[in-house]
Amino acid sequence: MSSRVRQVELRYNPAQIDRKWQERWERDGLYRVSDEGPRPKWYELTMYPYPSGDLHIGHWYSLAPSDCHARFRRMQGYNVLHPMGFDAFGLPAENAAIKRGIHPYRWTMDNIDNMRRQLRTIGAIYDWSREIVCCLPEYYKWNQWLFLQLYKAGLAYRTRFPAVWCPSCQTVLANEQVINGRCERCDTPITRRELDQWFLRITRYAEELLDFSGLMDWPQRIITMQRNWIGRSEGVEVGFDISHYGLDEREIRVFTTRIDTIFGVTFMVLAPEHPLVARLTAPERRQEVEAYVEATRRESEIERLSTDKEKRGVNIGAYCVNRLSGEKVPIFIADYVLLWYGSGAVMGVPAHDQRDFEFARRYGIPIRVVISPPDWNGEELKEACVEEGLMVNSGPFNGLPSERGKDTVADHVEEHGWGRRAVTYHLRDWLISRQRYWGTPIPIIFCDRCGPIPVPEEQLPVLLPEDTEFKPTGESPLARHPVFPHTICPQCGGQARRETDTMDTFFDSSWYFLRYTSPSHSEGPWDPTVAGKWCPVDQYTGGAEHAVMHLLYARFFTKALRDLGLVTFGEPFLRLYNQGTILSGGAKMSKSRGNVATPDDYVRVFGADVVRCYLMFLGPWEQGGEWSDSGINGAARWLNRVWEIYSKPHPELPKRSELDDNYAKTDELLRRELHRKVKQVENDLDKFKFNTAIAALMTYTNALPSALDARAVSKETWDEIVNVFLRLLAPISPHLSEEMWEKNGLPYSVHSQPFPKWDEGLVTAETVTLVVQVDGKVRDRLQVSVGINEQEAKRLALESARVKQHTGERTVVDLIYVPGKLVNVVTKR
Repeated sequence: MSSRVRQVELRYNPAQIDRKWQERWERDGLYRVSDEGPRPKWYELTMYPYPSGDLHIGHWYSLAPSDCHARFRRMQGYNVLHPMGFDAFGLPAENAAIKRGIHPYRWTMDNIDNMRRQLRTIGAIYDWSREIVCCLPEYYKWNQWLFLQLYKAGLAYRTRFPAVWCPSCQTVLANEQVINGRCERCDTPITRRELDQWFLRITRYAEELLDFSGLMDWPQRIITMQRNWIGRSEGVEVGFDISHYGLDEREIRVFTTRIDTIFGVTFMVLAPEHPLVARLTAPERRQEVEAYVEATRRESEIERLSTDKEKRGVNIGAYCVNRLSGEKVPIFIADYVLLWYGSGAVMGVPAHDQRDFEFARRYGIPIRVVISPPDWNGEELKEACVEEGLMVNSGPFNGLPSERGKDTVADHVEEHGWGRRAVTYHLRDWLISRQRYWGTPIPIIFCDRCGPIPVPEEQLPVLLPEDTEFKPTGESPLARHPVFPHTICPQCGGQARRETDTMDTFFDSSWYFLRYTSPSHSEGPWDPTVAGKWCPVDQYTGGAEHAVMHLLYARFFTKALRDLGLVTFGEPFLRLYNQGTILSGGAKMSKSRGNVATPDDYVRVFGADVVRCYLMFLGPWEQGGEWSDSGINGAARWLNRVWEIYSKPHPELPKRSELDDNYAKTDELLRRELHRKVKQVENDLDKFKFNTAIAALMTYTNALPSALDARAVSKETWDEIVNVFLRLLAPISPHLSEEMWEKNGLPYSVHSQPFPKWDEGLVTAETVTLVVQVDGKVRDRLQVSVGINEQEAKRLALESARVKQHTGERTVVDLIYVPGKLVNVVTKR
């Protein structure tokens, strides 16, 4: 906290109040959650934090408002589960431990101790008896058990594949962990490395993952991001004949969404990694082809797919046959075709694809127009024509509109057995292997005689050895351990070796919400009866950056668990709300930028409630906002004012029957406004509009001092105001509201009280503002009864002294009336 900022002096002792009530709530088990009871359940979950060292204000920005919402639901009468835990495995802890020369376990657990202490200062309703820590054997045992269930169901498999490789982190990454061709962790350009890897068959659920009907309330942008990532395309899978080479493979299969352009194919491109390249390459081309393949291996994916890069390739000296035209089509390799997308083969139609056009121009390949552009007279194209048109140079299909031609050509291909209609997806199976130490060991044993064998369930967990040299070398550290890799085959009793890769940590977070329901259950990953009562999660909150990783993986995982009979529902999170990002100096808070604000300093000076209020008042929660050391003083000043007004009784106030007429009206207005605030705050908190809820409370607070000083509020109304206002404040400012509740002699605890209800009769306005214009210009505003009729409205308008000042000697020729809103007096001289 900047020493240059002058701090507001608080009129209460926040440290003392925070400590008093946190200890009392803990001692009384106020937030201990029961799995039983008559109240309807509400499972509200915030994405658990990674134990990176210290919580910063950015963490509080996600955690404090979500706690406010969970408290609000609790006061609405729900039995609320709002747990907390730690996403404790992963590369950051391992890298930090390497840098500091300590073990990842020690680094992680020390951080968890510190963060747990910091989290307690928020004053949240976390039931700490339900805490989970993913790096502990009692959790990752069930990671392994779940992996084995997926393996037995054919949803986990191992294959050799050119995996995404981060040269800096020295491990493979899932496709979703690559952002613009760079590692999402360290921003290093990725490359490819051929390795034996474990995958989960998320693609089996691609179509179901596109069905969002089971979600009650998710942001449209997250749905759109997932839909685009899954990337469903309808087209035709068609084969180009290579049977003349006498290989086992009789054809090259490609997928196209433009089968109507197949007569325009003048070249074929294979990915340099394609297994057919080595077998099809002509001897005289082999040296050039092998050099190109090797050069491609050293390129990052971002370099290969760059739109600015000139498209280059190599003719391998082989050809395939287009079965529809009968033509021989030369085969090239080019780095812009990727083996891991589609079939690793692309048909080149240069007249109707700009990338193919540029490639063909470079290598002198014919460019044949097969979809006629508007007003085309056979002249050479200057660029590819990608629009629809009439089919030309297409044999029996000439003259067909290209859109209709797609179906007609597809029928022809299917009738001749040359291909089939198909649906493809951008989504690829989830690669979960990691060549690092700090993760869940994959529970598979390899036996030369029996093949891959699951570790028997009674032998779980397969423990991470503590005495491992975990510095990255590109090979899993567990492979270099003197004991860990060596084991006995559970099937034949012979010598065998363990899998030494560990799991992607997104595996842990794909089912953690289930473990919170019964974290001590030892007979399975969760107690099915208890999980059935709580799940699915009613409200999930967290960052939008997890749209195509954690959120997509958790949806897949839940559907797979449903099909395995382990849960009865298909969506993990019914409602999702994404908070924005807290900024400092215009940039996202991060340790690497050096712009992190630590909450401990502010809590020590202002108390937890001031920090909570400031974060929630910054602006709309989904938009984020700029942290300001000076701005927090505004929240401190307001809570000072609240303390001054509500922390002491006012016995000198008169009874309602003792008020004169003017004060009776003020008293009535204060009651009416109070009930309006109840309605507004409830609606705002329900929709995560914390800033406007606090603004409503601020406005009401500002109106009270003058009424109290003038004794224009009755004892009955004041007692109602105190009781209602402190309950409205309780989810936002839990410590201070509890202290003031006690000071007013009200029964412990304010957090066990129901959220206030409003009286609709008091909320409904008795008067409205009638705008009066003269010749279109506003001259007066009159307070009139809600049900005023037209005749009365016009009479009052004409009798207005301000209106008379502007009509003077002029003649009123018309009165235009908008019911309940406006009277326009039209005049002339």
